[in-house]
Amino acid sequence: MKWKKLGLIFCPNGKSSWMKTHAALPFAEAIKGDLLRIYFNSRDAKGRSHVGFLEINLQNPGKILHLSKKPLLSPGGLASFDEDGAMISWKVPRKDGNYIYYSGWNLGVTVPFRNSIGLAIEKGEGKVFRKPFKGPLLDRSIHDPCFIANPCVLVEGQKWKMWYLSCVNWEKFNRKVRHWYHLKYAESRDGINWRREGQVAIEFKNKDEYAISRPSVLKKDGTYKMWYSYRGDRYRIGYAESRDGKSWVRKDRETGIDTSPSGWDSEMVEYPHVFAHDGNLFMLYNGNRFGKSGFGLAVLEEP
Repeated sequence: MKWKKLGLIFCPNGKSSWMKTHAALPFAEAIKGDLLRIYFNSRDAKGRSHVGFLEINLQNPGKILHLSKKPLLSPGGLASFDEDGAMISWKVPRKDGNYIYYSGWNLGVTVPFRNSIGLAIEKGEGKVFRKPFKGPLLDRSIHDPCFIANPCVLVEGQKWKMWYLSCVNWEKFNRKVRHWYHLKYAESRDGINWRREGQVAIEFKNKDEYAISRPSVLKKDGTYKMWYSYRGDRYRIGYAESRDGKSWVRKDRETGIDTSPSGWDSEMVEYPHVFAHDGNLFMLYNGNRFGKSGFGLAVLEEP
């Protein structure tokens, strides 16, 4: 693969109270023709994450046609699982209300934070996302001992498939603490009740790698293809393939996208969302500082 970078699309200017910094984990949704709605996660002055969106035309992606003035999803109330932030990860279209899968944040004491997976429902285009439950959809368990986040969900017939981040350990490192998380797989019949059996999808490749996140999966010609973030020192974008969606073969050398010589994505590239449009594959991704420098767009150049 070889991805052609189309440039930086958006970075907050700091003028909005809920959108002070960051535009992390972008997710694309086709609206009509070449019109694209991109959801993203920004932080307020207290560092709490909120969900916003913007719209562009793929024929001229550098021009922002519309930017949300209010957040679609915000942190929850006192002691809630998303009290310190809500970050959209994936959206599944449904006739009775689109499902929004998101990561809820809690600040920690002995460790910096803890995540859970929440659900919100969108009824009507562009409406505020409503939370049907006070609690998380999925939380830590016997298979996911520390926290979970970043779900990617595909629906195939009566089976719902999820790939998600699973934190398995925290360790003290250079007078701080470091998390260890990789990607796991779960299944459901309704998108709400999920069966987790500890199936690892993407495993650490060596002792220096400690963070694998934000899976983006699509299926083409009977093969599951996944793009994701991985890091030891700094994030890069990886790629893997699978015949069943459970057992994966990492092919990171085939990803075809890396950091730029200078600019907003010169230090790291991460948090990809790969989507098909009009016969092409596009990738939204973040650059330096985990989304603080904004997100950009790339298109796959076929051989």
